[in-house]
Amino acid sequence: MSLIELAAVLLGLANIVLIIRRSVWNFPVAVAMVSLYFFIFRDARLYSDAGLQVFFLIVNLYGWWNWHRSKGDDGAVEVRRLPATGYALWIAGSVAAIWAWGSFMGSYTQTSYPYWDASIAMLSVAGQILMARRFVENWHWWIIVNLISIPLYVAKDLHLTAGLYGMFLVLAIGGLVAWRKAEVAE
Repeated sequence: MSLIELAAVLLGLANIVLIIRRSVWNFPVAVAMVSLYFFIFRDARLYSDAGLQVFFLIVNLYGWWNWHRSKGDDGAVEVRRLPATGYALWIAGSVAAIWAWGSFMGSYTQTSYPYWDASIAMLSVAGQILMARRFVENWHWWIIVNLISIPLYVAKDLHLTAGLYGMFLVLAIGGLVAWRKAEVAE
């Protein structure tokens, strides 16, 4: 455990709590967190996860802009649902992206666990885009990401980060419940 990892963990917890509350302040917190995690994952040779942090930085800037323009009359950020065909397409696209990225990383880098790492990366990409676009289903992707991240981070001796993802799992379930209630209320 390093001080950088501890700071990233604390920022990560704050970020998820702010997302559950549908607060636009989650985005500056996320920018700080992903900046730290870029270096943590790079040093652990989890290159897909490191590259993912750059993607998260960009999508968090987009999400910040999008959420600012998507507030209801009460000032809360409005959420919505994917249609069934859209949901199926996101699943198919995620599976295809995992296969393609895992194949690439396994062939051209010395990454640890290329398909496991690619699964986390590609499902996180989908989850982040769905969250930035305010789809309730983003929480489905995050629940799966958390479930598969925990054992990988334990295997790479990132125990504090594995613990963070355990907390993320609990928070993602809470986020799904909260966003479903917010959707019904709107």
